[in-house]
Amino acid sequence: MWDGDHLDAAADVRGALTVPGSLSDIVVKSCVLAVLLVLAGVYTRGWRALRRRGHGTITCEWRLLVYLAGLGLIGLALLSPIDELADAWFSAHMIQHLLLTMVAAPLLLLGNPLPPCLWGVPPRARHALGHALTRHARFRRLLAALTRLPVAWLIYVGVFWVWHLPLLYGAALEHNAVHILEHLTFFASSLIFWWPIVRPAPRLHPRLHPGFEILYLLAATAQNTALGAFLSLQERVVYHHYARATPGIDAVSDQALAGGIMWINGHMYLLPILLLLWRFAKETDGPSPRVSRTAGTAGT
Repeated sequence: MWDGDHLDAAADVRGALTVPGSLSDIVVKSCVLAVLLVLAGVYTRGWRALRRRGHGTITCEWRLLVYLAGLGLIGLALLSPIDELADAWFSAHMIQHLLLTMVAAPLLLLGNPLPPCLWGVPPRARHALGHALTRHARFRRLLAALTRLPVAWLIYVGVFWVWHLPLLYGAALEHNAVHILEHLTFFASSLIFWWPIVRPAPRLHPRLHPGFEILYLLAATAQNTALGAFLSLQERVVYHHYARATPGIDAVSDQALAGGIMWINGHMYLLPILLLLWRFAKETDGPSPRVSRTAGTAGT
């Protein structure tokens, strides 16, 4: 049975799921929704324009679908009841971060967003934005530096661990502006992390041997698993905000569940690892150029 405090907390959560907490929440959620709708409209417009021009390789239907799915998952994470529950349940907060970093970010990059988005804006804006992506532009050089495998990994892991320090994590839960900054940095570092694996346009680096990419993902798996195991095995509450905000479930149990979700999050890297192994096996099983030339000479 729940005691009176749990019942009051549960009532607070039910109220939060139906009535926005404050005017600032309404403004923030309205801005997020507006940005998502604009990005969806710009991408779709550019995708159609490129498709009419015959660029079939970058306007496959699946790219449009995965890009829109990525935007939809951002909306699910930030605009649905998950966002309200994340303030009360640590496990819900982990689900929110998983959606943003492990699902939405790679889906957006799989949509190869830059070409359609450039063609989805007016010509003057397209030329200005396109100039920033030319070979010697500062922005492109910066993007190339950030998305190198070791640099991207360090940025992603550094952001991940810094925000899970109790002081910063608690500040994000108590202050809306810090919480927005947390989500922005999580998402931006995730885009940087997945860029060298997905490799959307512009192609900033030559493709490395799949072994390096697999090691890159395995290292990310290890650090996710380490933090998940740490949280799951603790017998005390690490983040004190949840000690007084968790309705209907013991705070330590909620923390263990959150650690388990993070553990699962770490194992989600296995899917791209398997895809890389499949691609490597497919490439190595093909006939070598020397064999093909010899066979052609013998035929003549």
